Amino acid sequence: MFKPKVPTMPQPTGIITPPAVVEPTTVVQHTQQSSMPLAAPTAAARPPVQLTPGTVIALVGGGAAVVLVVGAVLVSMLLAVAITGASVAICALVIRSIIASDNQHR
Repeated sequence: MFKPKVPTMPQPTGIITPPAVVEPTTVVQHTQQSSMPLAAPTAAARPPVQLTPGTVIALVGGGAAVVLVVGAVLVSMLLAVAITGASVAICALVIRSIIASDNQHR
């Protein structure tokens, strides 16, 4: 009753087919001779992004703000862990001292 039962992987049942073999095929390209020249590819419909000095300053300021906020969050988390560790260590020393003094009085 108290012994754990480890499940076993059942054996596959039914028809097992081997993996299919894929053979490479050759691609034949036919060139068509015509009197009309091919059209040049058209330009992208979206205009390129133009950065003005104000835009660059806004991007740099936004990036700096993100770095400062993320840094502040990480430092606060590190401080929380350090303070918690120090308080646990102090509690352990106090409990050890209480136990040691209790053993001396008996």
